[in-house]
Amino acid sequence: MKSFDGFILVYSYIQPVLDVGILSFVLYKAYEIIVKTNSIQLIKSAVIVAVAYLVAYLLRLQTLLWIFNIILPVLFVSFAIIFQPEIRKLFLKLGQSQWFAFGNRSKHSYVDSVLIAADMLSKQKRGMLAVFLRHTKHEDIIQTGTKLNADLSSSLLVTIFGMDTPLHDGACFIQGGKLVSAGCFLPLSEQYDIKKTFGTRHRAALGLSEISDAVVLVVSEESGALSLAYDSKLHYDLSVKEITKILENLLEITPEAFNMEDTIDEQKKVD
Repeated sequence: MKSFDGFILVYSYIQPVLDVGILSFVLYKAYEIIVKTNSIQLIKSAVIVAVAYLVAYLLRLQTLLWIFNIILPVLFVSFAIIFQPEIRKLFLKLGQSQWFAFGNRSKHSYVDSVLIAADMLSKQKRGMLAVFLRHTKHEDIIQTGTKLNADLSSSLLVTIFGMDTPLHDGACFIQGGKLVSAGCFLPLSEQYDIKKTFGTRHRAALGLSEISDAVVLVVSEESGALSLAYDSKLHYDLSVKEITKILENLLEITPEAFNMEDTIDEQKKVD
């Protein structure tokens, strides 16, 4: 009995810290999801309506309160219709979130193949779209292209995007060292403030990042700039070093796992 009383006493001291800690963790995760889904517009609209209602209540504006009470159910339905894309993205991110993800759980060496190809295509001013799959499945989009399920290599990517092949205009999907599919059509971005200078590839990359947790690498055909689209944002004109660092973090890849592709030693004699 004394041990139980002692536990209760200790818990009474820990409880406030535990309460604040859990609340802080939940609020941080909520903020992280909201930022990644660009749902801030939805929250701003809700806050404006709530503030207007509060002002009407405090000032006892009976007519305005009567109107609010009538149209409030309609407002909820209107919010659901107008902000349907934002709400959908919010729930998608909520389901994709790794709430207790710590450390690197996997090591891969396939990203360097994509970066080699991207660098080569950048110098040739040839466009490229490479999608790194994470948790969200995209069978419907993958079906729009040609399934390959081939071992990933820079040579294969350069062949697809460096030549005017039937697959060079679409995107390729990459997962676990495999080139899953190529020539896939991605959904275009719904953002209205995207730069007009961005072409279809950048809009498509941004569009996929708005509805999933995929990371999309873009090589610009006009400028040769390398860009990454993820978490509903497009990061334009990055260096290979910057892209490597971002991919290490997003795809849970350690620097030690990066092994350059085996290349033919031209000075080595063949028996």
